[in-house]
Amino acid sequence: MGFDTETTGVKPASDRIVTAACVEWRHGQTREQTWLADPGIPIPEPAQQVHGISTDYAREHGRPLEQVVTEVAQVLEACGQAQIPVVIYNASFDLPLLDHHLERLGLPTMRERVEFLPIIDPLVLDRALDRYRRGKRTLEALAEFYQVRGEDNLHDALVDVRQTIAVLRALCAAYPQLGQMDLRQLQDYQRDQHREWAQHFNQFLLSKGRNPDVNEEWLA
Repeated sequence: MGFDTETTGVKPASDRIVTAACVEWRHGQTREQTWLADPGIPIPEPAQQVHGISTDYAREHGRPLEQVVTEVAQVLEACGQAQIPVVIYNASFDLPLLDHHLERLGLPTMRERVEFLPIIDPLVLDRALDRYRRGKRTLEALAEFYQVRGEDNLHDALVDVRQTIAVLRALCAAYPQLGQMDLRQLQDYQRDQHREWAQHFNQFLLSKGRNPDVNEEWLA
């Protein structure tokens, strides 16, 4: 199952979901589901430029945010119960974002809903498996590097999920050792690799006189 959101900004603790998408991918067949929410706050202009959803459009066509958040959480909860991995590019943004929404609404968080939600993050895997490659690690950059770039514009939640799945498939083909880990082993591997990357990146920030503010705990 692939998952992505587009939001009012880049702060998981305070920004709001505007659109979300889930793509179930099984044996080459896909089933897609999308949501458009009225976030209940104005969508800042920089965010509108990224995903193309204006405040007026979201207010007119979007569903109440609580309904969208509830349905998204139910889909991911079902994945956890069935032990279906959820593929999220930069999961350390989207999952905390969802949990903060659930907390504000007084609803159980994903951690409270399922004991183990298997997550696969192509960003974490790419950093771990090709550590010294220069250049950006955006979804678009990885799609181009692995030669799976689609025709559609990114920063649409559904398009991004499709592209994320394509990147993951390319990663698995390039690094067959990924398929030798079970879901819990893969989760632990990603957690350890993220911590190592974040520690090094925070050291780099310190060396440049900047604030070392990257969370070293994955999905915390």
